[in-house]
Amino acid sequence: MKNNLKNTLICLLITASFNLFAQTKTDALRDAQLTSTASLNMDFETVLKYTLPSVLDMMGGKEAALKVISSTFEGMKSQGFVFEKADINGVSDIVKEQGQFRCVVEGYNQMVMSNQRISSKSYLLGIYNKVDKYWWFIEAKQLKNEALTNQILPNFETALEIPDDDLKVEPITD
Repeated sequence: MKNNLKNTLICLLITASFNLFAQTKTDALRDAQLTSTASLNMDFETVLKYTLPSVLDMMGGKEAALKVISSTFEGMKSQGFVFEKADINGVSDIVKEQGQFRCVVEGYNQMVMSNQRISSKSYLLGIYNKVDKYWWFIEAKQLKNEALTNQILPNFETALEIPDDDLKVEPITD
């Protein structure tokens, strides 16, 4: 009888941890899609909500970051910049490292500027915000800059594979 109870408890624990993991991956995908859609719609308030706080601190806080991003995109828009697509292609497995749940998110962006179509497959590092129960993101390519990484995520180590971005620029011919 004791073995049956023990086996039942072990099964329940395993099932609960799989459900927690699955829900967390589902949440990462949802939050990445929300951020992607916000980028496409130039809803920078939402983009900043899902941005790793240390990145915002480095930019002088949320309000300063909002001003910089807004003015940058306004300047680009005045030069003909158009965001055509912002999609999320997938989320890696979730890992727990250095006390954080983390994942890598693959995205695809397509934009037009100066008679060129720019398409990129890029990656985000997702870090779960346990307090507010949503994911923060940072461009994964930034983590390849050791000095920047030390400012944003001191002592950062990961076993996650962070692929290089793939950027293509093609002239638009009518």
